[in-house]
Amino acid sequence: MLILLVFSSCEEKEATPKQRYLALGDSYTIGESVREEERWPVQLVQALEKEAIVLDSPQIIAQTGWTTSDLKQGIDATALDYPYDWVSLLIGVNNQYQGKSIIEFREEFEQLVSQAILFTGNKRNRIFVVSIPDWGKMPFAKDRDREQIALEIDNFNQIIYEVCAREEIHFIDITPLSRTVDLKPEFIASDGLHPSGAQYAAWVKEIIPFFLTAAND
Repeated sequence: MLILLVFSSCEEKEATPKQRYLALGDSYTIGESVREEERWPVQLVQALEKEAIVLDSPQIIAQTGWTTSDLKQGIDATALDYPYDWVSLLIGVNNQYQGKSIIEFREEFEQLVSQAILFTGNKRNRIFVVSIPDWGKMPFAKDRDREQIALEIDNFNQIIYEVCAREEIHFIDITPLSRTVDLKPEFIASDGLHPSGAQYAAWVKEIIPFFLTAAND
């Protein structure tokens, strides 16, 4: 007697869990004056899905007006379930705007980078830092010393670049994009100070190559 054994080939496969992403920052990260879906971390997650890199909705720790010390306090006040697969950091514009010490900024920025490293489980290749955009180019600053603002922004960004280079953290320079608003008025949010969703989309295009490389490491 012939007995046929039939094995099911339809075993359910467990869905691959979405990667977890923590975004740290200030008004630029929380998306002041734009809709939630226009925030750059949210746009980034959507763009990465098209590249078959699937992230969960970003966990954002950021508020308008935050300096490095404010962000540190915000992090300390939040219960974080780390490690995260990815961490981003964009901070410093309010240190510059409020005339804070650049020496103090370096010390506090270094502390924030150390925390970011901890939050990824010491996977430095999963961290990226975004440069400070130049708010002096915005209509809000029409009566300000724009050259001085640009110089100070560059000085703060130089500190950020140096710390990232030393700590082997990826640095993404979006500042040149922020200085094109004269030619691209669509890059300006309705408040005349912050980037629009369109500018944030341009930032995301600068960030995507980092993920395409780091995701395979």
